[in-house]
Amino acid sequence: MPSALDQRPAPAAAGPRPGPPRRRTRVLALPEARWALAALVLFLLALPPYLLGAPAWLWGTLFAATYVTGGWEPGWEGLKALKDRMLDVDLLMVVAALGAASIGQVLDGALLIVIFATSGALEAVATARTADSVRGLLDLAPSTATRLLPDGTEESVDAARLKAGDTILVRPGERVGGDGRVLDGASDVDQATITGEPLPVAKRAGDEVFAGTVNGTGALRVRVERDPADSVIARIVRMVEEASGTKAPTQLFIEKIEQRYSIGMVVATLAVFAVPLAFGDTLQSALLRAMTFMIVASPCAVVLSTMPPLLSAIANAGRHGVLVKSAVVMERLGQVDAVALDKTGTLTGGVPRVTDIRPLPGSALTGDEVLALAASAEHPSEHPLARAVVDAACEGGLVLADAGDFASVPGRGVTAVVAGRTVQVGSPARLLPADAGPAGREAVRELEDAGRTAVAVLRDGAPVGVLGIADRLRPDAAATVAALTRLTGRPPVLLTGDNERAARHLAAEVGITDVRSGLLPQDKVTAVREEEARGRKVLVVGDGVNDAPALAAAHCGIAMGKAGSDLALETADAVVVRDELATLPAVVNLARAARRLVVQNLVVAGVFITALVAWDLIGTLPLPLGVAGHEGSTVIVGLNGLRLLREAAWTDPAKDTKDTA
Repeated sequence: MPSALDQRPAPAAAGPRPGPPRRRTRVLALPEARWALAALVLFLLALPPYLLGAPAWLWGTLFAATYVTGGWEPGWEGLKALKDRMLDVDLLMVVAALGAASIGQVLDGALLIVIFATSGALEAVATARTADSVRGLLDLAPSTATRLLPDGTEESVDAARLKAGDTILVRPGERVGGDGRVLDGASDVDQATITGEPLPVAKRAGDEVFAGTVNGTGALRVRVERDPADSVIARIVRMVEEASGTKAPTQLFIEKIEQRYSIGMVVATLAVFAVPLAFGDTLQSALLRAMTFMIVASPCAVVLSTMPPLLSAIANAGRHGVLVKSAVVMERLGQVDAVALDKTGTLTGGVPRVTDIRPLPGSALTGDEVLALAASAEHPSEHPLARAVVDAACEGGLVLADAGDFASVPGRGVTAVVAGRTVQVGSPARLLPADAGPAGREAVRELEDAGRTAVAVLRDGAPVGVLGIADRLRPDAAATVAALTRLTGRPPVLLTGDNERAARHLAAEVGITDVRSGLLPQDKVTAVREEEARGRKVLVVGDGVNDAPALAAAHCGIAMGKAGSDLALETADAVVVRDELATLPAVVNLARAARRLVVQNLVVAGVFITALVAWDLIGTLPLPLGVAGHEGSTVIVGLNGLRLLREAAWTDPAKDTKDTA
């Protein structure tokens, strides 16, 4: 008896693709975080009595404790670097804070310590979270597997003990225990974590399967072909760790020259003090000139030339749904000149939808009737294609009939009795009879040529229609690709584990000509490294576990936030929180604006430093005027950098592309 669709329990909605379980190191488990928090608390306790004029012993004690808790660790690291004949920035910052305190600027020095300790804690947290996600990836592979012995008996063994040549049994719903090849059985396997394909892949004898992928409704006998340490999932772990380790030493440009500048300034200050003294100048005069030189030559304005523009750009991007993890990342984003995009979950939504309904001549059914018939039969199924069919019927307000005698055959489809008629829904290659007629086969061919997955619908053995199912493009995909092409001077590259026909059809829709399909994670890394070997700075955008190695290896990596796997989110340098593709060219544009402001600031700072140093060496620069000039240049470059906080600094090249189309 028919019933309204909204009165029936619908299958579970398709959610994000399975990823590794969450493992989270507690922030306060990190010593850097504990010391930074202690320094911050002590600083906040000292601030009110200092500002209210309380006795010096009270706020002095609290500030001293702030210096110790926040500064001992970076100071110790700096001393160890000094032992290796390196002037570490950690030591310079601590010395600067102590120097500020020695001339009465206790508050400034304490604030410097707190900021520096907090920065170190954030870096430690980011490192720990990346390590967490890599360790969590190992949980994708099952801890145990069912091994079949030569006499036909079964034994449960540790999956890490499997060897090439072992035969394992993978029951419905289980994760595959090792990389291998199917000996017997048929099923659909969800291997999105490895290849990124949006739909489960039919597997039968002779097909390859990967450890950690999820088996569907059929049982498989698999011969293991690789040791666990050499499985695809294990190689993903190694690639992420290696690529992340390679990028870890990266610094801002200003930090690369900071040590040389600092050493030069120290040597020059000593010379400015010693040379006049050697030629008969008084101690007081020589010391005053050297102090003035040290102040006007100090790199404060140079350092502030870099950070305010980059931090302002980070804040502006955050307001628009893009989480950029550090100033180094923002600097890198401004350098990219090539883009590589994942397909499923990045350019597309990652959820299959019914795109075409083709009733066949002679069926006497309308499109809605074909869809309702298929949805009624598919309703008990949990297969992603079945959910897509039922969702389409639900969206169309169609009424479904009760289905009886439901049966599902992996790789073939489903069979059910609907309103007294036997309905089959599934693979055209296996369901359509040889005498199905040219109309049915032509409909299948047209849909598959268009990059769709064709699904045949039969009633009492006679074909009545064909459905086309595909992963839909995001609405702003084409405009985003056009904007990225204009920004970088070349179209993005499409890197996907999906089949070539589907990949090329989608690429043609968005304007991408360079398509690389059927890629495993290591193949994506190879493609990125080939681009960078040509001298390009590549931005990779992806969302899955299979994208993580490429995200880590690229000059810069951005993950889609909503459906992104934990590993992709932690490995990426930035995250598009709301999955809005149009923010990609916008954030690249913003990063380039930040780089331009950095250059402007460096010019301003250089002019001030050069003029003040020349005045001090050639003439007599009054100390107050030197301090005013130094602080003035610092304020100018700081305010200039804050310009990127304005709403007008965020431009949307993708929107401009759509408007001019």
